[in-house]
Order: sequence, then C-alpha cells, then structure tokens
Amino acid sequence: MRVIRGLHNLKAAHRGCVATIGNFDGVHRGHQAILQQCREHAARWSVPLTVVVFEPQPREFFAGDQAPPRLTRLREKVRLLRDFGAEQVLVLPFNDALRSLTGREFIDQVLIDGLGVKHLVVGDDFRFGCDRRGDFALLAEVGREQGFGVEHTRTFTVDDERVSSSRVRTLLASGNFSAAARLLGRAYSLHGRVVRDQQLGRTIGVPTANLPLMPQPLTLRGVYAVVAELENGERYPAVANVGFRPTVGSDRPTLEVHLLDFNADLYGQRMTVFPCARLRGEVKFDGLEALKAQIERDQARARHYLSAMVGKQDYSLPLASAPLGRESMSSDTGSSNTISSDSSSADDAADANNG
Repeated sequence: MRVIRGLHNLKAAHRGCVATIGNFDGVHRGHQAILQQCREHAARWSVPLTVVVFEPQPREFFAGDQAPPRLTRLREKVRLLRDFGAEQVLVLPFNDALRSLTGREFIDQVLIDGLGVKHLVVGDDFRFGCDRRGDFALLAEVGREQGFGVEHTRTFTVDDERVSSSRVRTLLASGNFSAAARLLGRAYSLHGRVVRDQQLGRTIGVPTANLPLMPQPLTLRGVYAVVAELENGERYPAVANVGFRPTVGSDRPTLEVHLLDFNADLYGQRMTVFPCARLRGEVKFDGLEALKAQIERDQARARHYLSAMVGKQDYSLPLASAPLGRESMSSDTGSSNTISSDSSSADDAADANNG
C-alpha cells in the first residue's frame, strides 16, 4: 500500500491505474462495493487500484465546525481502504489552489497527467471544479477523447435504503450501534494512543485511559458501555466518556476509558474502543464526589449490559454477529441482485456511494 500526499509526490511508478474518488468516510459497505467494483477492473487491466481522497474533506473546508462529524480519521481510513483492496491512496490537500481548478483542469492535472487512469469509477452525482462543470458527463466526454473508461458506481441498499455515511452517523448518534454495524460491515470503533492527562480519575478511585480526539465535531458524545481492545488483542469490559468533561473543564475533546476489573499501566499503548450502548449524556456535577457516585452507577449499568450482551467473561466479538437484514446491490442499469447475509459477503456487499 502506497500513500501519496499531494500531486507533487506522484511518480512515474504511480501512473496507470483504476481509480475512484470520494471522501470514503467510514469506509462503509457502500464504499466497499465501490472498491470491489474497482478491483474487478484493476485485475482485468493488471494495474493497481488507486483511491483519491481529500484532506480536509471538502465540507470541512467550507463549513468548518458545522461540517458533519467524521466517522474515521485519515489513518484509520487508509487502513480500511488497504484492507478492502486499495493499493494506492492519493491524499489531495483540499485548499484554495485545488478548489480553484476548473472541472477540466482537475481531470487533466489529477486523472490524466497525474495518475494516467485506465478506468474511473465514480457516482453519477459526483461534482467537482470551481466552474461547477465537473460532473459525470464531462468525465465520460474526456474519457472518450483520452481513451479511459468511466463507469457509474453500483448502489447498495440495506432495508431498501441507500447506505451512506450520513445514515451511519444518524444511527451512531442515536446509540443504535447494532444497526450501524450492519451498514459498516463491522462494529464501529474509536482508536488512539493512551496519553498522560490530569490523572483526576485516580484521585477518586476511577483511573482512566485517556485518548485525545481530533478537534472536530464529535460523532459520539456522552457516556457509553464499551469493550476496550489493547495492543495485545485482549479485550475488557469498560465505561467510556466521550466529550469535554464538563465537571473538571476541558477545551478539547477526549475519550476517557475506565476498564472494569483491570489494573495496569497503559501509557503509550494504542487502544481500540467499541461502543456498545449509550448510558447517558455528559453532565456537569457539583463536585468530584457527585461525579464519583454517578460513575459508580455507570459502572454497574455497563457491567450489567455487557455481561448480558456477550456472556460472562466473553468480550471477543462485540456486535460482530448483528443480523445484516435485507440487502441489494444495483448497477446504473437498474438491475438488482440479492446479496447473501453471511459474514463472508461483507467485502462484496457494499454500495457505490461516497456519502
């Protein structure tokens, strides 16, 4: 897997590929379908599959704090793209220079001169370029001129509704992690490295592993029953707070995780956190004693929920067996195929939407 940051870092070895373009936020099952579609063409051409993403995402550039929360950081997005077959990821800085390109300039500089695309897979509603002329029709027209193919993405639905990042965000915000897992093809998780913080948790007998979050809108906010996975693969029941810790005051978001029945130094370790149930929202308490009393209630609720969900002392696969429901995948011709709902179909059963 090669990660190429910016057009200026493209080399001759990166040219000649099958490409797709989008945010790929969450790399949900819809995105996975795009990647499967691209893999088929890449195998036919014997060229690498390249995914073009933007950093920051365009809506973040234009809307700032009003942009939708991210489902995945760039690091995690790249890892997931690799897992689903991408061999190259071109990360384009979304800035004034890029946004000032016309549709045709974008095609010439990125797709033709930069990547030398053999085949391009994009949604028929894909728009680009400062002149608003960049669309599927323009791509198809230039493709015919320059000799590269342009193809619509396939649309993948669950329960007769298109899979999209916004749909996943809505489910996560409501605490419906099982339904979100059906759309993602995996349990939703947060990742980070444990850092030293104020260590206030130790003073009230509730030590926490603190994982700093990006200063961006939060997908989740509140207190959750979670399963925490350590670097060695061991998993533990836990309680997590996602947000700004209003009782002690904080100007940056943090993921605080208290592992139940666990006592060891975790500083510097990477941790993966699987939210399983929302317990409550963030609350500003009158003092640390009131906070401690509520944390004890949160611990009891989390312990009860997790033991009932996964079985006593078995925290291996949170939400992994969530039923997949009624699914279908259709091409731009409108034909439809039913996708089996066993776990082996997760790679192949995903829509073609970049949303």
